[in-house]
Amino acid sequence: TFQLFTDGITNKLIGCYVGDTTDDVVLVRIYGNKTELLVDRDEEVKSFRVLQAHGCAPQLYCTFNNGLCYEFMQGEALDPEHVCNPDIFRLIAKQLAKIHTIHAHNGWIPKSNLWLKMGKYFSLIPTEFADEEVNKRFLSEIPSPQVLQEEMAWMKERLSNLGSPVVLCHNDLLCKNIIYNKKRGDVQFIDYEYSGYNYLAYDIGNHFNEFAGVNEVDYSLYPNRELQEQWLRSYLEAYKEYKGFGTEVSEKEVEVLYVQVNQFALASHFFWGLWALIQAKYSTIDFDFLG
Repeated sequence: TFQLFTDGITNKLIGCYVGDTTDDVVLVRIYGNKTELLVDRDEEVKSFRVLQAHGCAPQLYCTFNNGLCYEFMQGEALDPEHVCNPDIFRLIAKQLAKIHTIHAHNGWIPKSNLWLKMGKYFSLIPTEFADEEVNKRFLSEIPSPQVLQEEMAWMKERLSNLGSPVVLCHNDLLCKNIIYNKKRGDVQFIDYEYSGYNYLAYDIGNHFNEFAGVNEVDYSLYPNRELQEQWLRSYLEAYKEYKGFGTEVSEKEVEVLYVQVNQFALASHFFWGLWALIQAKYSTIDFDFLG
C-alpha cells in the first residue's frame, strides 16, 4: 500500500507498507524540483547518520540520486497548539538539548555555515517573475536587493558577536517535524535537510518562529516571555545535565539565552524569506511561497 503524505512543502513523501497495518512503514522521500540549490544532500545524509548513531533519528535504509528511504516514526506530527503545551514543550527542549550536546569528531572545533548559506541563497533569489500578477506582487512587497544586503550585513555583524556556541543543529524545527509519541511519552525530530553546525540560539529562535505555523501564519502565537523562560530553563537544565554539569540553572543564564534566541530569530525570518523566494521561482508544489 502506498500513502502520499501532504504536509511537505519541499519534497514528495510516500509511506509504503504491506496490507492494512501501518506498524511497519517504510518512508520514501523524493526531492523537490531544484532543491539541490537549497540543500547539501551529502551534508544531510552525514547529519542523518550522526543523529541516528546517537539515538536521535530513525534508521536510514538507503539513499539514491533524487531521494532517500528511512524508518517511519510512530506518533503524531505536531501543530502550533501542541508546542505551547508545557508537557510537550519540555520534551522538545530536552530532545533539542540532547542533539546540541553531540560532540564533534576528533576534537574538531565546528564553525557555523549560516552566513555562507545565507549569502548563497541571496545570490539565487529571483529578480522578476514571468507571471505578471506574481511579478507585480513581488516588486511591491519584497524589499530591494540593496536593502536585503544591508540587513544581512547588519545581522552578521550583530549576531556573530552574541557569543552563542556553535553546535550540531536541526535548523528546521517546525511543528510537523516533531513527532510526539503519547504512549512512550517522548518526542523525536524528523527531516534533517538543513541540519548542520550552527549557532545554538538560532536553532531555538527558529523553533520559536515556527509556533506561528506554516499554512495559516499567525505571529500572535510567537511564545511570550513567560513561556520562553520556562522553555529555556527546561532546555538549559537538560543541556547542563547532558554535559555533566548538574542541573542548576541561574536566572542570569536564562536571561542571556533569552536575549540571544530572540535576536537570532531575526536571522531565521531572513533565511526562510530568501528560501521562499527561491522556492517561488522553482518549486512545482502547489503552495504560496511568496505569501
